[in-house]
Order: sequence, then C-alpha cells, then structure tokens
Amino acid sequence: MPDFSKMTLEELLKPEGFDCACGRRHQAGLRRAHIGKGALGVLLEYLHALGITRPFVFCDENTYVAAGAKVVKIFEASEMPHTLYTLPTGHPEPDEMACGGLLMAFDPKCDGVVAVGSGVINDSGKVLAHALRLPLMCVATAPSMDGYASDSSSMVREGVKVSLYNACPQALIADTDILAGAPLRLLQAGLGDMLAKYCSVCEWRLANLVIGEYYCGDIAALMREALRRVRQAAPRLLERDAEAVEEITQGLVLAGIAMAFAGVSRPASGLEHYFSHIWEMMALARGLDVELHGIQVGIGTLLTLKIWEKLKLEAPSRETARAFIDSFDEAAWEAMVRRVFGQAAETILKTARAEGRNDKATHATRLQISLEKWPDILKIVEEELPPYQDMLGLMDSLQMPLKPEDIGFSRQDTVDALLGAREIRDKYLTSSLLWDLGLLYTSAPEWL
Repeated sequence: MPDFSKMTLEELLKPEGFDCACGRRHQAGLRRAHIGKGALGVLLEYLHALGITRPFVFCDENTYVAAGAKVVKIFEASEMPHTLYTLPTGHPEPDEMACGGLLMAFDPKCDGVVAVGSGVINDSGKVLAHALRLPLMCVATAPSMDGYASDSSSMVREGVKVSLYNACPQALIADTDILAGAPLRLLQAGLGDMLAKYCSVCEWRLANLVIGEYYCGDIAALMREALRRVRQAAPRLLERDAEAVEEITQGLVLAGIAMAFAGVSRPASGLEHYFSHIWEMMALARGLDVELHGIQVGIGTLLTLKIWEKLKLEAPSRETARAFIDSFDEAAWEAMVRRVFGQAAETILKTARAEGRNDKATHATRLQISLEKWPDILKIVEEELPPYQDMLGLMDSLQMPLKPEDIGFSRQDTVDALLGAREIRDKYLTSSLLWDLGLLYTSAPEWL
C-alpha cells in the first residue's frame, strides 16, 4: 500500500491515483505543480499541457503588481492572445457578487482560466472554472492558505460561510521569488493555516471514533509529515528564508491534496476554522474589514488547544449530560442562533432542523460512545495535539496575533463563535463533543 508521507509532490499527483488500505481510491485533481525559485518559467509549458490557447487572466490590484504583470509580460513576449481582468477594489470577499462580476467580465473567446493570487482569487477561480467547464491554472502570490490544490472553495453564500466542492486547479505555479516577497501578514497567515492541521487531524480521528465518520490513516500520516517539516522551517519565516517559504508552501499544497484524497476538508479543517468563519461573518455583517483567514485560524488553533488543555482534566458526567439534554430549550437555542448569526440565522436554522441537529436519540448514542471511549479520546488528543504553550511560544516568536482581541474581536464574539461553530453545518467538532457532554454552554466559555 502507498505511503503518502514519503512520496514526492510529483508522485502524489499520479493521474491514475492510488488504491488505499482504507478501501477508497485517492486521486488529486491537481495534475501539475512547480514550487520553487523561477517557477514562473514553466507558465507557457503548463498552459500548452492543459490545452489553453487563449487564457482569461484575472487578479486584483495587489496580485497584479506581485505576479500579474509578469504573467502578462510572458504572454505578450510569446504573442499569446489573452484577456486580463482586474477585480475591483473594495470587495475582497468571494461571494455571489464577486463571482457574478467575474462571469460577466469573462471573454467567451477564452478557453481557460488563469487565477493570479491567493485565497479570494483562488476560490473565485474555482467557481468560475467549474461553471464554465474550463481548465484552471493558479499562479500563487503568497503562501497564505491551503486551497491551491483542493477542489473546495471557501465562499460566502447568502451571508453564510460555506465550503463549495467544485473545480480543482489542474496546474499550480508557486514561484518562491514571488512568494518570499509577500507581506509578512500573508506569510504568517500561511503558517497559521498549517498549524491548524494539528486540530483538524485530531478531530477527524475523534469523529471516526464517536460517529463512525470515514477516516484514512494514510492521509492523516501525509498531513503529520507536512506539519513536521513546516514546524521545523517556521522559525526562519521572519527572515523570509527561501527554504522556509518553500516548505510552508509545500505543506499548504499537500494539505490541499489531502483534502482532495479524502473528498472532504476534514484533514485540514476543524473547530479552529469555524472560529475564523464566524468571525468573518461578524465582520461582514458589521461592515468591517475582514482579517486574513490564516491569521484567524491561527488564533482559533490556540483557542482549540486551550479548550483541550481544560477538557482533558474533566471527568465526563452522564448526569451532567442528561440534565443538559433533558432541559434543552429549543426556543432559547433558536434565539442564540439568531443573535450570533443575524440575517444568516434562518438559513442555518432551516438546515439544522432538517438534519435533526438537536435530536435527543442521536445525542444519547453519541454520549454513550463518548463515555465508553473516553480513554481512547484522551489517547488520540495526546497523540495529535501539541501543548498549548508550545504553539503560543512559536506564534509569539513570529510576531503573529495571539488573541481574538488582537484582531478586533471581543470576548463575547469569541464565546459566540464557539457556540455557533456547531450550528453552521453538521460536522462533528470539539464543540460537538462539548455539547454532547453538556459543557458547551457552561464550562467551555470559561476556558477561552
């Protein structure tokens, strides 16, 4: 059976994929990737391999300066016809308006899409390419997020942060000459998004144990090896060390491949991401600037680790859990959801009701398993999660924001994000376990 953790990036992208011991066949949507110094030199080669003869190139004003102008210069020098579109400023979120604007600007003479940028650009490009059924290439401008090699897009739809599974880029170019020049905040964001994988892999195993969710140990091993290498490189990030930037970029791309192999975001996204999603929704509702996803995720990782430092010391109580579910007030729960999510609440409540989110029978089943398997739960946590103080020290040494207050969110905002994380979708998280144990509304907020 394949050992993904020992494979090169090129080997992992084998078109025919891999039959795995987990019983599934794993295959990446990404077909070609070049990460390193001078990687932009393969641009025309990759376009030719994808059969693109007239690319639709889009970027924003910042990514045009970082790499878009270089891409256009290569096209002009080779006399390759192309259409360039620059996203308007003042609309930094990948939502219906951004994607609609892209679709309206698209030149129908083009036969492929080249997205020049990172998070918003990458996610919007996936939606556009999927809608048009055209090949997509990404030219990375910062190692700031893990979506370059996945088929999931983190989008805002009807005011709710959702993951859409659509198109994976067929090719990625990540030139470290460009990446190392990205603003420090973007470099920090990429590291924050990678550190989150400690929590996501842990929760993936817990979901498998408690609710029987699909889990692949080989994909998890790939994620752990990427984390190990990123952790070693991280101290050199402030120096903009080329090798450190390359390692973090590689780790983020491997995270995308892990998600593609699994078919879901589980290997790379857990409770820490939901802190970020809800804070982002709060900022949008308040008309405030949205902080970088990876910066928020890094803080969410610290919060998740802090919760587990406390939860490990708890003795789960059947009586506490039963008292909670017996007294559960559906009307009070709905009021909480409306308070936290505002205009997006009705969409969330509709989904939660359809899924039976608060069903007492399924709660009883999960609770019984959690109580019986508590030693196994603690063993998983000990194996997967680093000490809170270790991560705090690392992030502090790299001048990263450490607390929600550092990025403009109050303690109440943080408590609300914890309470709301369980409500966005039916995904088993640390907050789900806290709910089952009757601790989410009582003890857990005090641990933040």
